[in-house]
Amino acid sequence: MSKVHTLTDAVARIPDHAVITVSSSSALGCPDLVLKGIGARFEAQGHPRNITTIHPIAAGDMYGVKGVDYIAKDGLLARILGGSYPSGPSSKPMPEIWKMIVEERVAAYNVPSGILFDMTRDAAAKRPGVLTKVGLETFVDPKRQGCAMNETGAADPIVSRVEFAGEDWLHFPNIVPNVAIIRATTADEFGNLTYEHEGAYLGALEQAICVRNHGGLVIAQVSRVTRRGSLRPHDVRVPGHLVDMLVIDPDQKQTCETPYDPAISGQVTRPWESFALAEQGVEKVIARRAAMELAPGMTANLGFGISAMVPRILLEEGQPEAVTWAIEQGAVGGMPLTGFAFGCASNADAFVPSPQQFIYFQGGGFDVSFLSFLEVDLDGNVNVSKLGKKPYLTAGCGGFVDITSGAKKIVFSGWFEAGAQIEMDESGIHVRSRGKFTKMVKEVEHVTFSGKRARQLGQEVLYITERCVMRLDKDGLIATEIMPGIDGQRDIVEASQGRVRVAEDAITLPLSLLSTDPMGWGA
Repeated sequence: MSKVHTLTDAVARIPDHAVITVSSSSALGCPDLVLKGIGARFEAQGHPRNITTIHPIAAGDMYGVKGVDYIAKDGLLARILGGSYPSGPSSKPMPEIWKMIVEERVAAYNVPSGILFDMTRDAAAKRPGVLTKVGLETFVDPKRQGCAMNETGAADPIVSRVEFAGEDWLHFPNIVPNVAIIRATTADEFGNLTYEHEGAYLGALEQAICVRNHGGLVIAQVSRVTRRGSLRPHDVRVPGHLVDMLVIDPDQKQTCETPYDPAISGQVTRPWESFALAEQGVEKVIARRAAMELAPGMTANLGFGISAMVPRILLEEGQPEAVTWAIEQGAVGGMPLTGFAFGCASNADAFVPSPQQFIYFQGGGFDVSFLSFLEVDLDGNVNVSKLGKKPYLTAGCGGFVDITSGAKKIVFSGWFEAGAQIEMDESGIHVRSRGKFTKMVKEVEHVTFSGKRARQLGQEVLYITERCVMRLDKDGLIATEIMPGIDGQRDIVEASQGRVRVAEDAITLPLSLLSTDPMGWGA
């Protein structure tokens, strides 16, 4: 008997007060049609009401895949836990989910993506919740915000700080989902799912197991259906006995602004010369200096922003495969993509399910992580997860906290000031006029990375900007390397209001970082 159902029939099975876990990463793998159907049913019938949704990675974007915005309605959505949220430029309207959060119309939490996947596994196995050190001394810790994004969320805590075996831990009690909404490319009539057009597996298998183990409902959105027995067993990523209902959407996008690119799903391999190189400019200089922290044979994690340019630096140096990249959506190796396709990779060696990727990250198995920052403070704390004036300009923490909690070495990249007039020529980088404000602040708005915790763990931490390379020592931030053309006293010490010191033995970085020619990486 076929498990294919109409959208109307599928969403009609979702009860009031449901706890729904959604597999998605922005538009990558987003079951957008099913989320749209839930919103439409609520508008027509007033049901389901007061649901809780769990999004280990964001559902939807701001560029045509609405995702969670379909269900961001008063009376429908009561509580939301997200590793990340739809984000974009200030020129676009604020997403509906962000309006609900800032207007206190929903209890909202930003929980590290890896912890949300941990919660899924522990709830599936009926263990007593997640016990973790991920997030200690950050906004995740109840000593600070305890993941709450607003007062409504803070009134209903989801995490506590406990002592176990003489050490401090964070405990997340189980939040058990009774509905899973996942996505794949192909299903057979029995519900076996394959992912041949997808750019990642994400956490669909774990989410389906969790809901099945608690007697709930699993809905899978797919682009096509074939007869039972026609799928190769090795290709099935979610077996049909875990799936209750199939909804067909032949128009589902592969990811943001991308209907389908076979290189993203590993069905073709692109020539290396087909990838664009990093555009010449100051951000490329920052990325080049970051690349100097790599050596052939390393495995590196990669985040959004300037850091995402680092693989293109190695490409320009003629060594695109010298380092293995690992990103939280699950791609390993190849060339991580930028822009709308961030979170995907072409020419990947493998796709690992996100929950397993986060086990690797939390345990610190990789050599170095390249991440970005919004602001850094006197204690070396970093904020990437909150901007009070424009909250939707950041997606939240995503996997940032999981990654930094166990990393041996972390390289943050960003701008020293906001809005400064910076020029670059063959002699160096020059600050022609001061910025609106420094990003080296007295105290960050949100502690996404704890400098105190990093010192306790002995992590090596660098902050690379267009002016200098700073390191975290026992007294805070100290600039140990100066970009050519930069005046240390004026452009660093005074521009940071004295919050950054310049080391007495600080060196000037080589002009080769500014060259239009390859810089000789790995030589």
